[in-house]
Amino acid sequence: MKSAIYNGPLDITVTELETPTCGPRDVLLRNLHAGICGSDVSVYRHGPGAHQILKGEQFGHEVVSEIAEVGGEVTGLAVGDRVYPYPLLAKGDPHRAGCLGGFSEYILVPNCRVGEQVFKVGDRIPTPVAGLIEPFTVAHNAVRRCRPQRGEKAIVFGAGTIGIAAAVALKSFGASDVMVVDLSEFRLAKAAGLGFLTCNSAREDLRSRAGEEFGEVTSLMGTFPDVDIYVEAAGPDELFATIQSMAKAGARIGAVAVHPKPVAIDLVRLAYGQQTIVGPGGYRPEDVVDVMKIMESGEFDLASIITHTFELDRIIEAIETAGDRESALHVAIAY
Repeated sequence: MKSAIYNGPLDITVTELETPTCGPRDVLLRNLHAGICGSDVSVYRHGPGAHQILKGEQFGHEVVSEIAEVGGEVTGLAVGDRVYPYPLLAKGDPHRAGCLGGFSEYILVPNCRVGEQVFKVGDRIPTPVAGLIEPFTVAHNAVRRCRPQRGEKAIVFGAGTIGIAAAVALKSFGASDVMVVDLSEFRLAKAAGLGFLTCNSAREDLRSRAGEEFGEVTSLMGTFPDVDIYVEAAGPDELFATIQSMAKAGARIGAVAVHPKPVAIDLVRLAYGQQTIVGPGGYRPEDVVDVMKIMESGEFDLASIITHTFELDRIIEAIETAGDRESALHVAIAY
């Protein structure tokens, strides 16, 4: 089988590996569509850092597959079924979630159980959209942990796949108004096309715009936009200070972006502003179920955020394209 191997910064090779052998308790997956994660771009440019991608290994974890072979002791699956391999458990080792093998033609799932290692994908979800399940579950879990209530208002920083997925999740939990903030007009146009408010913070004063859209409230710490939830899915270190400075009393902040170095937190604002900072910690099976329901509903044109697809042999070009915020959003490998 063809497989992309991560060798270090700016060094990826596509090579031939032996196709895994399926044992009696295993399933062999043939990959269909694999997304380029922001972590893949970061690791390609700078090295693994905090990401679970290992040198000399297969990688790629945003993937939808079909069953190519089923072990004799596996129940509930048949050849041809489309499935989402759950990265934390698919290989039997959570530490290998980033080395799942989405950028290989096949993945072996040992000791496979439906609803744990793999989840069946419904017929109403197009294959390219199903390839978005993993990043959407990350965002969905982050939003869930922010305890959203119906009618609340939210701002999401970052109009990449995770940011847009967070905006979709907020709406699914009942948020009345959601604004997406970014510096890329290209990506903001995609967010606007899905029905979200947008703000280019390089061209507009974000705090003033948020006050106009959501109203304002006054507390011990001053006057602030009436926003209940902030989701940081962009990454600049200084952004966290911006969010804390404009968050009203009782606001919840979901910290989704991965920062390679520690980021300062204003403990005075945290205390007197009654702010809550939440770390998402990945995703849970209930997020997979909820995300697939959103995708099946067809409420959002999620295929519209997939801007480019490439063959596996062009994976370096795909990753470099995914890093171009002015002309690309979600980029995928299509088999």
